[in-house]
Amino acid sequence: MTNSMPRATRAATEESMAGAKMYEAVGGDWGDIAKDAEELGEEHIVVNLGPVHPSTHGVLRVQCELDGERVNEVRAATGFLHTGIEKNMEFRTWTQGVTFCTRMDYVAPIFQEVAYCQAVEKLLGIEDQIPERAQAIRVLLMELTRISSHIVGIGSGGNELGATTMLTLTFRLREDILRILEDITGLRMNNAFIRPGGVADDMPAGGTDYIRELLPGVRNTISEMQDLTLGNPIFKKRHIDVAVSPLSSLMALGMTGPSIRAAGVPWDLRKTQPNSGYDLYEFDVPVADKSDGFNRIKVKFEECYESIRIIYQVLDQLDKTEGQPYMVADKKIAWPAQLSIASDGQGSTPEHVEHIMTGSMEALIHHFKLVTEGFRVPAGQVYQLIEHPKGTLGVHLVSSGGTRPYRAHFRDPGYNNLQSLAIMGEGGLLADLIIALAAVDPVMGGVDR
Repeated sequence: MTNSMPRATRAATEESMAGAKMYEAVGGDWGDIAKDAEELGEEHIVVNLGPVHPSTHGVLRVQCELDGERVNEVRAATGFLHTGIEKNMEFRTWTQGVTFCTRMDYVAPIFQEVAYCQAVEKLLGIEDQIPERAQAIRVLLMELTRISSHIVGIGSGGNELGATTMLTLTFRLREDILRILEDITGLRMNNAFIRPGGVADDMPAGGTDYIRELLPGVRNTISEMQDLTLGNPIFKKRHIDVAVSPLSSLMALGMTGPSIRAAGVPWDLRKTQPNSGYDLYEFDVPVADKSDGFNRIKVKFEECYESIRIIYQVLDQLDKTEGQPYMVADKKIAWPAQLSIASDGQGSTPEHVEHIMTGSMEALIHHFKLVTEGFRVPAGQVYQLIEHPKGTLGVHLVSSGGTRPYRAHFRDPGYNNLQSLAIMGEGGLLADLIIALAAVDPVMGGVDR
């Protein structure tokens, strides 16, 4: 290898690129590239995976320096899906912020909504005023989404290895969960259903029975996928002792979620720092003895079963609290106030409309100001943590005392997880790098924000 040869971790200058051969694999074959490199007498080449790759949910560029099939260096280059969500939230009311943060990790949108709203509630000092029924609905939506997120990650990773059946099963299961989410929130994705003070609406009539009908099918699909993977000798050979992350490295990089639990650390905020009423439910935290590709998937499957276990308990809790409030009592915060689905499918009853439009000038003024201006949040700052499917999700909010955030920042677990790509991939084969990438399951909407 000459000194002028470009590297994955260094800037490509005109001097360094002089005489360097460029290879393109678009519509071609990797064998052709390797053959061309061999003819030139070059063993070391720099290859870009991306800036798009199907094993990630979004747009990512992975820069690799290869010695034949061996990966010498690898770096993840982010920023290709930057949306400016955090900055845009500074120009919207506190309630409108939900519609932005739900679009970050679009595979698990409910978690950003809950974490953000809990941070707003901390600033308002109303954490202990959130109705029990609202907390139960939040837990229900989070655990359903946790299953969907885990299974989509497993299925899309398997598809990259040629296991198309896994992807088929993935979306069969995801469809059942999306139907439940649509039944409760009105939308399949980007729900914007969690609001500061509670949730936007109550459970639909017969909602708990509908979920109970679908859950056995969800469990069966998880079991079917588990049999196709963890019991498959080919799958095991491709994942066991591949994409290994030592515990010391995981701790140094601040990684959380299934990766660290696969290494044997039972760190789960639902147990260690419970919120949303998680301390009311019985469940276990699955762990393994090595954080490799196989054990990460094994932990995710076990967590799916624990989520189902929690969901059944939540459904019983919702049946007990039927008819109770689902939004904080303070009408200066609650939005939408007194909202329910009318017979025409729209979001207000005739009685509520009549009261606002003809019955009370004060109610009309309050409704107008609440919707257009929003409520004020006392000056201060807060940091809220929640157990996201991919690890610890943090929300930092700063209020100047106005009707919108002064600053909003999210600690997405996918960003920390991507840093481990070098540890898992360097020294291994290029084919194993795909497994390493799928193992951390990054969603670039959350990483780039």
